[in-house]
Amino acid sequence: MLGFRVAEDFGRPSKELVEKFRTIPTAIVSDNMHRVFAGGTGLRPFHGDAMMCGSALTVRTRPGDNLMVHKALDIAMPGDVIVVDASGDLTNAIIGEIMLNYAITRGVAGFVIDGAVRDSGAISKGGLPVYARGVTHRGPYKDGPGEVGVPVTVGGMVVSSGDIMLGDEDGVLAVPQSHAEEILALALSQQGREAGILASIADGTVDRTWVDQTLRTKGL
Repeated sequence: MLGFRVAEDFGRPSKELVEKFRTIPTAIVSDNMHRVFAGGTGLRPFHGDAMMCGSALTVRTRPGDNLMVHKALDIAMPGDVIVVDASGDLTNAIIGEIMLNYAITRGVAGFVIDGAVRDSGAISKGGLPVYARGVTHRGPYKDGPGEVGVPVTVGGMVVSSGDIMLGDEDGVLAVPQSHAEEILALALSQQGREAGILASIADGTVDRTWVDQTLRTKGL
């Protein structure tokens, strides 16, 4: 029934592929997705500085309702990141301390909530990555409608179940599963180049001739 659907027949990326992204900053991955994909500046970490890395399990729900988020938690597999499109509404929280602790027992790798959370103190100490748009003490309803496993939009970024979800201090990024291997190779190459640049800055051998060369091409 439209509005009350649960899709579980999507493929997840291999754990080996997901783990290869864990040590790459979101900024470098974003550079290799042409800098046009992002979960919006409004989705910020509430958990501290732990890196988030996992496979997306998506939820679309009406603002202020978390019935289908509970369903997603019940079917989540270890390593899943619960990604919730709650329309960015901040009136009612979508998750709090109880759901956080249940998610930890399920092996969930994190939450991305395009909406609000509560029990922010518990979230900050809980160790599980949680990204959200805001915080409120007002709790959620549990009536629906909502859908699990369908494509969603969080902070202007389209996410499908099975995409690789990354998060660090700079924000949240979804890597489409169909392009993950290609993006990984490009990001690792850039990470290596940037390590070389940082080393040259440290030892005083950095080459800055590109600045004037670029300006000359602009007519300076």
